[in-house]
Amino acid sequence: MRSSEVLLDGLGRVAENVHAVLDGATPELLNTPPAPGANTIAWLVWHLTRVQDSHVADVAGTDEVWVTAGWADRFGLPFPPEEIGYGHSADEAAQVVVDDAGLLRDYYAATHAVSVDYIGALTDSDLDRIVDHNWDPPVTLGVRLISVIDDDTQHIGQAAYVRGLLS
Repeated sequence: MRSSEVLLDGLGRVAENVHAVLDGATPELLNTPPAPGANTIAWLVWHLTRVQDSHVADVAGTDEVWVTAGWADRFGLPFPPEEIGYGHSADEAAQVVVDDAGLLRDYYAATHAVSVDYIGALTDSDLDRIVDHNWDPPVTLGVRLISVIDDDTQHIGQAAYVRGLLS
């Protein structure tokens, strides 16, 4: 098995869980926090998708589908287009309101497709490329992609937990 195939398997598992969490989700379920100040399913799925979109675009040297495919306009959120939700306060996170699970699902699917195309073309030696010199040791492409998968996995797990609490 090639390294890119392992990464693709990890992203595939995230995709399966995104679809499972969103399947049949009502606007009330998407936008209700399980407790005051807690993140909603809508925010969690939006955020994990924004992280994947922005981080993969950065390492691929491409534009984010959030902007180029018009997702920012479709969501109509009160944030600048480069916002990914990192460091959001509870009040900011509560501003991510989605009336249709399909919007989240479709944005995730578009981001996932771009990610799969990019990662599928990588060789093992590509993963050694330094993509961020701001850390010690510097971050390689492989480490950055694992970080994205890890972040996505944590957030979709949280979304599944929230769905269970609210259902």
